[in-house]
Amino acid sequence: MSKKDKFSFRYYVGHEGKFGHEFLEFEFNSKGRLRYANNSNYKNDKIIRKEAYVSKSVLKELKRIIEESEICKESDKEWPMPDKIGKQELEIYLDGVEYYFTTSKIGSLSDVKQCSDPEGLRVFYYLVQDLKCFLFSLICLHFRVIIITNMYIFVQYK
Repeated sequence: MSKKDKFSFRYYVGHEGKFGHEFLEFEFNSKGRLRYANNSNYKNDKIIRKEAYVSKSVLKELKRIIEESEICKESDKEWPMPDKIGKQELEIYLDGVEYYFTTSKIGSLSDVKQCSDPEGLRVFYYLVQDLKCFLFSLICLHFRVIIITNMYIFVQYK
């Protein structure tokens, strides 16, 4: 696989709060490995870690989502810096180029509008929403579906 064909990304959002270090992190690499971690110490919950492999078509769709968002044309220079509320990081390796974005946690679109670069941060905000939605769908499908092999279902029509 050439450098140009390699694709990966990692997303992290977290903060240090009253319950310790709470975070959500997920990453995909060019071999199809999906890693997911969610740490919420609320009521002494334990960290959730999941790992799975996805197909090339899933990676192709992720790459399409990222490319169509045009996040790679943006810069995080004017975005809010990480603070006590928390931080977000997005690392993308696409077409031989590495992109890195970091900002504070974004609660809603009103936070985006108050930024010095609302258009760039809006692109980031919506991309992250799309990626999280995609990820949680994959996680639910992969870890909650029971695979039945060698079973044939016959339906009788009247």
